[in-house]
Order: sequence, then C-alpha cells, then structure tokens
Amino acid sequence: MAPASPRVVVKVDLKKKPWQQNQPLHNRWHPEIQPVAEVKVGELFRVEMVDWTGGAVKDDGSADDIKSIDLSTVHYLSGPIKVVDEDGVAAKPGDLLVVEICNLGPLPGDEWGFTGSFDRENGGGFLTDHFPCATKAIWYFEGIYAYSPQIPGVRFPGLTHPGIIGTAPTKELLRIWNERERQLEESGVKSLTLCEVVHQRPLANLPTSKGCLLGNIEEGTVEWERVAKEAARTIPGRENGGNCDIKNLSRGSKIYLPVFVEGANLSTGDMHFSQGDGEISFCGAIEMSGFLELKCEIIRNGMQEYLTPMGPTPLHVNPIFEIGPVEPRFSEWLVFEGISVDESGRQHYLDATVAYKRAVLNAIDYLFKFGYSKEQVYLLLSCFPCEGRISGIVDSPNAVATLAIPTAIFDQDIRPKTRNVPVGPRILRKPDVLKSTYDGKLAITKNPNSSS
Repeated sequence: MAPASPRVVVKVDLKKKPWQQNQPLHNRWHPEIQPVAEVKVGELFRVEMVDWTGGAVKDDGSADDIKSIDLSTVHYLSGPIKVVDEDGVAAKPGDLLVVEICNLGPLPGDEWGFTGSFDRENGGGFLTDHFPCATKAIWYFEGIYAYSPQIPGVRFPGLTHPGIIGTAPTKELLRIWNERERQLEESGVKSLTLCEVVHQRPLANLPTSKGCLLGNIEEGTVEWERVAKEAARTIPGRENGGNCDIKNLSRGSKIYLPVFVEGANLSTGDMHFSQGDGEISFCGAIEMSGFLELKCEIIRNGMQEYLTPMGPTPLHVNPIFEIGPVEPRFSEWLVFEGISVDESGRQHYLDATVAYKRAVLNAIDYLFKFGYSKEQVYLLLSCFPCEGRISGIVDSPNAVATLAIPTAIFDQDIRPKTRNVPVGPRILRKPDVLKSTYDGKLAITKNPNSSS
C-alpha cells in the first residue's frame, strides 16, 4: 500500500498577518513557547511557512519596503513542534533529533521571491559601506528555475532550503546566549567598523520586546513581558541550529540537532529558493514563503555520543548536517580570489573576513564590465548558488578566500578572452534593481582603481 500523504501539522494563510494565524507563529527562541503540533518519529509531516518578513516585502516597483522594514519582527517561524517516539515518549534533553528533509518548495500560488540589501542605517550588510542604499530585485519561479526582471540575462536552478531550523533552548542555554552577546555589544569594538573592515551594526541583536511574537503566550500579560525580555533573537545561528543559512540543506538532507528541552520543540522558517555562500547582502537569498515535508528520528543520549562540547558546559555543542544528493550540476566555474589586504592597501593577519570581502568585490567589479550594475551583481552574488571557500588560513600573513561563479547561468560568455572586452558604449542590462535613496551621512568606501 502506498504511504499516506504528508500530514499538514502547521498551515499558514498568506492573506493573514503572522500574528493572525490560526496556529500562532513566533520570532524568538524561548523554552516557554509551547508546541503548536506533535509528531511521531517516522511520520512524514508538512510544515508551511510565511516568508521571513511575514509579507512585509511586496512584489511591486519600489524598494521602500526594504528601506523601512522593522527588523525587530524577524524571523517568523512555524512551530514549535513536539517530537515523540513510537510509544509516545517525548524526545529528552541529551537526545539527538534527526530531521530529514524529504521535500520542499514554494507555497502553491505564491511562486515568487525577493532579494535585497538593507539601508546602511537599518540593517546594513557585508558591503554596506560600498552599497549604502536599500535595493530590491523580484524573482519569479519556473519550476526549478528563477529569473528576475531587475537582473536580466541570468536564469538558474535554485537549491531550495530553509534558512532556519532549530530546537528550543533551555533557560540556562538562553542565559548563556544573552550574557555572551550582551558582553560583546557592551565591550566590543566601539567604531562603526567591525573586524576593522565590515561596516555593520549592531554587534549583537539583544532581546527586545519590540516586535516580539511569542506563539501562544498572550501579549500584554505579565508572562509575555517576562518572556519577551529573555527570549533570544533569531538572527544568528547558535548551538540549537537556528539561522544557519546553509544552502545545501535541500532535498534528502539530514540535520542532527541537539535536544535541550522535552519534546525538542522544533521550529523552522526563513525559506530560500536559492542562496549564495555567505548571503552577503544580508537580505540576500531569494526569500519566499514555502513548505517543508519532514521526517524525524530520535537518537537517545545522542548528544553525549556524537556531539563534543566546544565550550565550558555540556550545552556548548553544535549541530551536524548531512548534505542531500540533489543539487544543480555546474561543470564550469569562474573563481575569484581575495587576500587579507583591505581596500586601503592595509595588511591584515590571516583575516578571512577581509579576504572574502576582497573576493566578492573582485567579482562585482569584474561582472560590471559585462553590462551589469554593481548593485545587480551584489544581489546576484547573494542569491544564486555561488561557492565560497576559505582556501588558505595558515600561510602568514594572508588568508585566502575564493568565490566561484557558475558561468552557465549567464546568457553571455563571461570568461576572459584574448580579444578585449567590448569598448565604447556599454551594453547596459536594463532595467536595474529597485533602489531607495540613502539619507545617512556615513562615509562610503571607494576603491580608487575600480570601474566607475
């Protein structure tokens, strides 16, 4: 007998706001956010998700929604989901939760997504000192392929994946997160420049009740006020998995997550049709609503058996990921190198952040020669399946990073040739990405030898 269709355990209505859903969503991590569904190991179940902004970004002709977005509200997650074994016994702290991605995709009737870069005064991004204004590109899906009216001349298959998947923390782990991130924010570098080259603030996103959505916990109650002040933001990846943004976690992948609370309390969201390594523009994947079809297993006492703490307590563990067998096949790549020397010519010591920034800037300036605006390339490198690598991290003083671009996605040959790149009037790829004005007064970084 054929297996039953996946049971829908979390369903969303895209006509409703995130806080109006029948099964409440949440945008914070906290052990007291109660499960909205329960599944058994071995059961195939389906989880639906709104896009990470909850519908705040529209398919329209403006980037103003990116510019003015309230980042205190993200990400909107579906769950938590309690996981029990065949006998109905819940996953226990110390177990390992195995989550297999059996199928995934955009929600039917909502086959589009967006990529953007945030305003430098509201979110920023990896290259926000070079690209300070908010931008947006809309992508439409044709089966496995995506194309954008704002970035013409490219079409590529997506490696669809959830940006966020994780388990609930204990109160002790939550305390560890908040304490170490608060210490970073209070005692970290004071200048606007992070790692001496990346212009982005804040250093950490600390708990705030502003924009907080806590599932079944009713806003305005004493309980809500207390939990909102403790609950961790979903911005970074942590010991529980969370916002890992690993583009290869697609069909057939398995994710081995530590269990900290009874039932594991699995949550997921931030669906991506496609993403490049690093998601450099911050709003950088092709963001979309979507669904996952999952199966879970429980490895009893698996944390102790398989996860070695990388810190002072048994809670300082990290998940393991098993990449699935399905991904786009590209045979020809153009690879851009970067070393740990910044735009001013200053030498940094084995700094992979500087090296990757150089590799990305190298690629942007190169593709600019083929008719694309630099903003188009910035968004493209954020969302199509490029491959980032730390190629060297031991040869003092230069770390070496590389960024590999599949050449087949372009409608022109972008490889260097013996004949020159066409001179004279450039064949511009029009229209450009949607842009808002930048109204801030922070200095913009310019490479004096780059293309204008």
